[in-house]
Amino acid sequence: MTRYLGFRLLQAVGVLWAAWTVSFLILYVLPGDPVKILIGPDASDVSPAQLAKLRHQLGLDQPLIVQYVHQLGHLLQGNFGVSIGTGRPVIDVVGEAVGPTVQIAAAGLVLAVVFGGGVALLATVTRFRWLGQLLLGLPPLGVSIPGFWFALLLIQWFSFGLPIFPAIGDQGASSLVLPAITLALPTGATIAQLLSKSLVSTLREPYIDTAWAKGASGGRIHLRHALRNAALPALTVTGLIVGQLLSGTVVTETIFSRPGLGRVTATAVQQQDIPVVQGVVLFAAAVFVVVNLIVDVIYPLLDPRIVIVGSRRRLRRRLETGIEPEAAPETVPEGALR
Repeated sequence: MTRYLGFRLLQAVGVLWAAWTVSFLILYVLPGDPVKILIGPDASDVSPAQLAKLRHQLGLDQPLIVQYVHQLGHLLQGNFGVSIGTGRPVIDVVGEAVGPTVQIAAAGLVLAVVFGGGVALLATVTRFRWLGQLLLGLPPLGVSIPGFWFALLLIQWFSFGLPIFPAIGDQGASSLVLPAITLALPTGATIAQLLSKSLVSTLREPYIDTAWAKGASGGRIHLRHALRNAALPALTVTGLIVGQLLSGTVVTETIFSRPGLGRVTATAVQQQDIPVVQGVVLFAAAVFVVVNLIVDVIYPLLDPRIVIVGSRRRLRRRLETGIEPEAAPETVPEGALR
């Protein structure tokens, strides 16, 4: 386990470096001049000498490779840079935006798990075939609905038509409801789709027939036997689900006029505020890496047959030399040998 975690930590560093590098290159490929965008509509009145001086102060007049090495060196020292648009440290800008984003992301995740898991369980436990088919057809529909269109519908129905929830702002718990539902729709649909297919497959396993033969109730079979094994595929995509929630906040926070990482990212991209965008990318990549690491550690708790193998090379060397592994796993989680 220690060797495996060490390998995954090194892999996490590589993922963070790759994400930061890709974001750096993409932002420099975008058309436009960050200095003129920073100045705004009055950029045409500024002399070329003043523009050149401002570029020099921001370090934007240096070659691309020099800027990359310079910023990477600061990053390794824990210095995330300063926002071009506001002049504030990037870590302060991102830190202030994390709280509101975590609120709607956590609320959206809870709703997604409740609704997605409920649809999957109800679709597989019901005795009415038509109801099961109807429920199994809902997840593809939920995934295909555009998030911005669904958010506008919610505002039209529950803010203007029935004035129950506020359309904009972040005042009180009621302002979380519509943004959370907007984020929960595609995420919950993904969970329901994966979990329902996995439950249908698991319920056909021989040990389920044995449980029925022993007189176990339907609820016990679903919740105690089938759900535990069927949850593994859904758990595998937890990192993707968290990434989907974070990316969905860009649209959600913009539509509902909420502060958070989504609005910070949208504003930084429009202004080509490179340090802020890279700070947000690093934060999102770090969350993705940590969540996937936690998932890999949880795997053996759900299924004792799963054993984490820390090194493919070590296992191959034992097999080539004829030495049997001390504890050969029956099942190896996907990615443990990578």
